Amino acid sequence: MQRLNVLLRTTRSPHRKGFLFERRCGFSAQPSYAQYYDIQDQVLVEGRAKSRAAILNRPSSLNALTSSMASRLKRLYESWEDNSDIGFVTMKGNGKAFCSGADAVILYRLLSEGKVEDCKIFFQTLYKFVYLLGTYVKPHVAILDGITMGGGAGISLPGMFRLVTDKTVFATPEAQMGFHPDAGASYYLSRLPGYLGEYLALTGEKLNGVEMIACGLATHYALNARLALVEERLGTLITDIPSVIEDSLAQYGDLVYPDKKSILHKIDTIDKCFSRDTVEEIIEALENEAAESFDHWCTEVLKKLKEASPLSLKVTLQSVREGRFQSLDQCLAREYRVSVNWITNQVSNDFCEGVRARLVDKDFSPKWMHSSLGEVTKEMVDWHFAPLGEFEPELDLPTAIREPSV
Repeated sequence: MQRLNVLLRTTRSPHRKGFLFERRCGFSAQPSYAQYYDIQDQVLVEGRAKSRAAILNRPSSLNALTSSMASRLKRLYESWEDNSDIGFVTMKGNGKAFCSGADAVILYRLLSEGKVEDCKIFFQTLYKFVYLLGTYVKPHVAILDGITMGGGAGISLPGMFRLVTDKTVFATPEAQMGFHPDAGASYYLSRLPGYLGEYLALTGEKLNGVEMIACGLATHYALNARLALVEERLGTLITDIPSVIEDSLAQYGDLVYPDKKSILHKIDTIDKCFSRDTVEEIIEALENEAAESFDHWCTEVLKKLKEASPLSLKVTLQSVREGRFQSLDQCLAREYRVSVNWITNQVSNDFCEGVRARLVDKDFSPKWMHSSLGEVTKEMVDWHFAPLGEFEPELDLPTAIREPSV
């Protein structure tokens, strides 16, 4: 069993708010710009001495991402990268969530109305922003306080610094929603210790902030009660030097250990079972482990796997396995193929069914297209990874500009 001794850094500093660019609409004879203002208000901007902060601002929807939000983030980050007066950038969420991921209900409604092209635009815009962040030339600090799931992880984890708290909850629950972990998930999950990435991707298991530090998903830790102090410290910095920002985040430190019930203490069993080549073999290994050890944890994991879409499980496993040998841009390009092929519903409507069951009707009883793993053929899985059609463009990322040495 691996020892899990983790040194978590916390930061303290006097509290002071930066200035917030607000837009207010009143009664006027002028043309209505309500929609424009609404888009602007979904991502607020906070100005600081030598930095800018992007604030996700849909708290009633747990800051779930829309196409307009992803587009605005991309425009803001591009302009800040070109601005020599800005040394670094931070991102945070308003409310009890950092970001719960893509707004799956909006995507569900678009697909129900036959607006597949609008969904493609969302994936294009989101993935392009993830790539921009992953190749960002300026230091970036993501403050992951609260729920950080799916695409919410995608728009934060590729950055330089990831600050988590005692309120952080991370997960990639897409397989349970009838989809696949995307927005760079196959890149960062495949780089976790051992086969932890496969475990998280297939089960949708949650991690807390301490566990994110322990496995390398996060770089710094602070108590939620001290976040105002951390943000004030960042707000007073006049620098673009990563080490200065890192020293500020790590100015104060505490020794913190994962709870004895943490799934990280199961890493040996996770590696033993989730290193298998197929989902069927993973389940068989878990069943054998449960029979031999009488470990209730194995039974709970099996339950989660059996609740997920069989197609999602097989596609997800292959995606994470391929991600082990690919760069971020390659992972995003592959994930885009899978997403576009998925929403055509030619093989399955599991995504719409999963969203319906969990987020719309909330009966939590999805009726997956395939009732068992045995019904999902290799051809079905491979079809999702196939190049897009002659008249369907692939994801176009500016790798030659942003990574000329690659």
